[in-house]
Amino acid sequence: MGVKGASRSGFLTVRPRLAGGVKVLELPKRLLVGRPLRSEWLGDTLLPKKLALPVFCSDPLSSNAYATEEILLMLSLGGLALLHLAPWVAAVVIALLLVVVASYRQTCHAYPSGGGAYAVSRANLGRNASLVAASALLVDYVLTVAVSVAAGVQNIVSAFPALAPHAVAVSIGMIVVLALMNLRGVKESGTAFAVPTYGFIAVVLVMIVTGFVRMLAGNAPQAESASYGIVPASHVTGLAVLLLAMRAFASGCTALTGVEAVSNGVPNFKPPKSHNAAATLAIMGGVTVAMFAGITVLALTSHVHVSDTPSRLIGAPAGYEQRTVIAQVAGAVFGGYHTVGFFAVQAFTAAILVLAANTAFNGFPILASLLGHDGFLPRQFSRRGDRLVYSNGIVILSALAGLLIWVFHASTTRLIQLYIIGVFVSFTLSQAGMVVHWTRQLREPASTQSKPSMHRSRAINGFGAVFTAVVLVVVLITKFTHGAWLVVIAMPAVFALMKGIRRYYDRVEVELTPGPGGVTLPPRVFAIVLVSKVHTPTLRALAYARATRPTSLTAVTVATDQEASDALLLEWTEREIPVPLKVLHSPYRDVTGPVLEYVKDLRRTGPRDLVAVFIPEYVVGHWWEALLHNQSALRLKARLLFQPGVMVINVPWQLGSAEVLEARRIEPPAALPVRKAGERVRPGSPV
Repeated sequence: MGVKGASRSGFLTVRPRLAGGVKVLELPKRLLVGRPLRSEWLGDTLLPKKLALPVFCSDPLSSNAYATEEILLMLSLGGLALLHLAPWVAAVVIALLLVVVASYRQTCHAYPSGGGAYAVSRANLGRNASLVAASALLVDYVLTVAVSVAAGVQNIVSAFPALAPHAVAVSIGMIVVLALMNLRGVKESGTAFAVPTYGFIAVVLVMIVTGFVRMLAGNAPQAESASYGIVPASHVTGLAVLLLAMRAFASGCTALTGVEAVSNGVPNFKPPKSHNAAATLAIMGGVTVAMFAGITVLALTSHVHVSDTPSRLIGAPAGYEQRTVIAQVAGAVFGGYHTVGFFAVQAFTAAILVLAANTAFNGFPILASLLGHDGFLPRQFSRRGDRLVYSNGIVILSALAGLLIWVFHASTTRLIQLYIIGVFVSFTLSQAGMVVHWTRQLREPASTQSKPSMHRSRAINGFGAVFTAVVLVVVLITKFTHGAWLVVIAMPAVFALMKGIRRYYDRVEVELTPGPGGVTLPPRVFAIVLVSKVHTPTLRALAYARATRPTSLTAVTVATDQEASDALLLEWTEREIPVPLKVLHSPYRDVTGPVLEYVKDLRRTGPRDLVAVFIPEYVVGHWWEALLHNQSALRLKARLLFQPGVMVINVPWQLGSAEVLEARRIEPPAALPVRKAGERVRPGSPV
């Protein structure tokens, strides 16, 4: 049917048929993300330990690329004289890492549903403590993505200096790629990231073994900076030495970032979930300690000298470009900067630094889903997307990390100062919560776990809580004036936001809860049908309105064109339509105002009465067809929705283009394959 002149008064909304548009938009989405997965296939996305390691542990593993360097950079502020403290600082970092790993292994067994510090604090320390832990982790996950990607791009820029002006764009592009990989699914991202992760572990361990063999053979490697001296930034003695050592320790604690991600993601492991998660944590801890200790020993024995500014290096040639510690160690061990071993270390280091962000891409969405389920974040965070991942969390994390990259110009030096404070807040609360958990378990006479085992677990968590609390104070003091104050502001802001969201949900729930008598019937219902022209959609809307049997029914039109209004009245009379037509005059040609005033007048006659407004709507087959029709009724509809006691009813009519599109969309079902009894449906199989 035609619709010529169908919307002079704007009382006909137009909606494009979504099927065609969605199909066009779905094609690139399916190419990038993949086909949707059925809910019952969730078990097929669970991770074995070999894939869980690159998915959840890429961040702590990648920190070996810069943890030793951060320690040496801080100690170098006092000159070469303080580098003898590096082994002691590294030893304390290793001890702390082992304590935290042991503590989170307990968490994996005690809370197999995941959630890490948030779940532990919620169960044992109360709502506020759990939200503090959650805010710390959310902020830290965003920083993890920003720092990891910026550090990886910095290594790429070192190899290709021409990319330096485009560091921000490259970094944001990397975040987009990571987001797309994770939107494809946890298992797919684990498979894609396994090669760079295991490759990094392999080349670093080969470098360490080669370096140790050379040391035992009496041919210890020498770094290119071994002969350079370092001018102290200031004269450091007494208490200043202790403070500098504490600052070096705080910087070295970057080796612990991401450890908690495994305890957050226990539900993503294959059964037995807790056992596999704890085993993955143990593997990660052992590998990280071996790599961190090995790189530190080689850096010290090869006499790597680094400084925050190359100008403080004594004896360095003019224009000297300072390489990273791991690059200098690789060059010294493998015999130069043009060897296969050196390029392998650099390539896998750059890859793992970028992929370290993947730990956050798995931790953030899971934590956000728990917070959404509990009402502290928008509910949509708790829902899985097409690929059975929490896609809303992945998208938000990508956007926030990209914003940080843009604001800080992809500067690792500036971003690193914001790092790890949130980590130790969550560490401390998690371990304190586990102490309360074990104390409660010890009081339960029916506990299945042995008392000595629980006492041992409580001692581990208690020591971990004290240790991480002390480190938190140290980190906060040493990093506060260097930019960490931003995190101190961000965490309370996120905390307040989550509290506000929960208050909103609680208020809405109270408002929506029906009273003892339920909802009473309205005394009267005044029905209005908006009319622009006498055509099939209008007549159908009138017919439907009459079928609802309201108390009264009136057709309403707005006279913005007197000639058109007279013609409408004449046709209305000739057709003998059994519904009175009300003409609202509008000297300023406004459609919305007169209708709203008319509706308000009806509401004033009886506050408990309802006004039902029927709006004819035709559905077009293409988006561009909607542009050719008047859309003023959409504005009126939006205004009516905010009027109390007013119901807005759309009465659709499909145009020919929409019907053709629907016919093309419907395809005959394919023959279903015959399955054997008990045969499992795999992802990608026809159903």
